[in-house]
Amino acid sequence: MKKIKTEKGFDFIVTIILTLFSFITLVPLLYIVVNSISNPELVYQGEIFLIPKGITWEAYERVFMDDEIIRGYANTIFYTLLGTVLSMVLTFTAAYPLSRKDLVGSRFLTLLFTITMFVNGGLIPTYLVVEKLHMTNTIWGFIIPGCLSVWNVIVVKTYMQSTIPLEIQEAAMIDGSSDMKLFLRIIIPLCKPIIAVMVLFYAVGYWNSYFNALIYITDESLYPLQMVLRKILISADMSNMMSSAGGAMESIAQQSMLSESLKYATIVLASAPILFLYPFAQKYFEKGVMIGSVKG
Repeated sequence: MKKIKTEKGFDFIVTIILTLFSFITLVPLLYIVVNSISNPELVYQGEIFLIPKGITWEAYERVFMDDEIIRGYANTIFYTLLGTVLSMVLTFTAAYPLSRKDLVGSRFLTLLFTITMFVNGGLIPTYLVVEKLHMTNTIWGFIIPGCLSVWNVIVVKTYMQSTIPLEIQEAAMIDGSSDMKLFLRIIIPLCKPIIAVMVLFYAVGYWNSYFNALIYITDESLYPLQMVLRKILISADMSNMMSSAGGAMESIAQQSMLSESLKYATIVLASAPILFLYPFAQKYFEKGVMIGSVKG
């Protein structure tokens, strides 16, 4: 009974702590959503906190009428799809040979991969390489420099070694299977859980990425959504967006008031796809974190 009471007390404390952390996490999100649909004048005056007042959808209407944001959305979707596919191909083709015990020098190669997690050439040499390869102001300048995560390679390698029995691979080789057939017809189908995890990791990374665009892209027509959002958030005024989205030009005071709501609406639209994805993908993220932690 004493043990049961102790466990209940521990569960109660954990529940309180998690509830507190959930509240701390949700309050900023709720604050942004409420401000995006509230009266711009009240938002500008700082009278809105967690309860909307004077609900209006004007900010969202203006956002969807802005060509720059729509183009940024389209660019981000394209970059995410293309980048995720390329990253998955590179990750699994690198992880599979390293997971094979019969690969000569596999430990040395794994060490070389690992070193790159701690030591790199630096920003300036990397930029010079990208420029010499003529990838600046192209979609490849956004995707290629960060398309392979060594951490993900190690996670996939560990999954293959700990989950896929070596006997299955040996049996396939005895039956005359080539390495390519073994990889495509046996290894990949058995890696569906880790494939789901890696797709989510890479997709979320590309969706939220802006640094490569900031460094390698100056053509605004190639900006991803996060760069468009950054441009809006650091802009001192919103006159360009007003003129392109609104028709008649409001007064400077009206522009200043609406600019606050526009910022919040843009943040909501940029974050919404990932926020909707996480509840359904949570079990895969948990599985990805636990891979390799328990064996047997």
